[in-house]
Amino acid sequence: MKLVVLDGFANNPGDLDWSCLQSFGDLTVRERTSPEDVRRIIGDAEVVFTNKVRLGKKELEDTKVRYIGVIATGYDVIDLDYCNNQRITVTNVPGYSSDSVAQMTFAHILNYMNRIDLYAKENRQGRWAESRDFVYYLNTTHDIASMTLGIYGYGSIGKKVAEIARAFGMEVIAYSHRGKKEAPYVEEDEFFKRSHIISLHAPLNDTTRHFICKETLEKVRDGVILVNTARGPLVNEEELISYLDSGRVAAYLSDVLAQEPMAKNHLFLHREDVFLTPHLAWASFESRKKLMRILFDNVQAFLDGNPQNVVSQ
Repeated sequence: MKLVVLDGFANNPGDLDWSCLQSFGDLTVRERTSPEDVRRIIGDAEVVFTNKVRLGKKELEDTKVRYIGVIATGYDVIDLDYCNNQRITVTNVPGYSSDSVAQMTFAHILNYMNRIDLYAKENRQGRWAESRDFVYYLNTTHDIASMTLGIYGYGSIGKKVAEIARAFGMEVIAYSHRGKKEAPYVEEDEFFKRSHIISLHAPLNDTTRHFICKETLEKVRDGVILVNTARGPLVNEEELISYLDSGRVAAYLSDVLAQEPMAKNHLFLHREDVFLTPHLAWASFESRKKLMRILFDNVQAFLDGNPQNVVSQ
């Protein structure tokens, strides 16, 4: 059996190996594959793995592919309708990065609240050494224990974030388009009105795309902090700008953008109220190692005739 990894670098930049998948057959691992090369690279492979390379009719028609393993939790790069019609099984890897993403979420929040990056930079330049007092102030810091965290997307990652928030003494509320009533869920207007910090953890789909936009930003409390460690297109970036300019949104703390990698002329590039990390929230060594293990288990389950983590029908 032939297997192809289309874009393996993101999951394995060199600190892991692919030996677990080699046991299934003839494995080819590409660090990256351009859209125009996808058909050629797939060749006569029956098993294909992808993270961000899109796979639909154009890439899959007249191939031997019968299984696609998504090297991630999100699977919006796959044309599921086409795969369903062609009886191609598609699986993803859920739950592998909950700890890593939750950690990055609070790394962003705590960095902003305490301005660790700013003080560290200033101290490297000798500012504290020049201070007349034992303490050196640049701005006011705040305790998050007095704040309410609003979580949009209350799945495994959202619940992990909630667990950490409560340990800090924060109040946690959540919102879902599905209209769930039990605590900590609240209605949309209350969600925006009460949240000092809004953290996004929803998958990207037609319902969640541009959840943060002019319409919802009109509902936020003044000085809200927005955190996005999920998907860039959950936020309408152009509409967010004016709310950052006015101060209605105090800061945007994000690990993702609508276009990745970041454009060299992006609107956020030089803003001091935007704090960006380059889509690393999921990518701790431990999370990537766990992902690799689940990837193997998914293939084994498929070959055994009892596929798991199936996202196609």
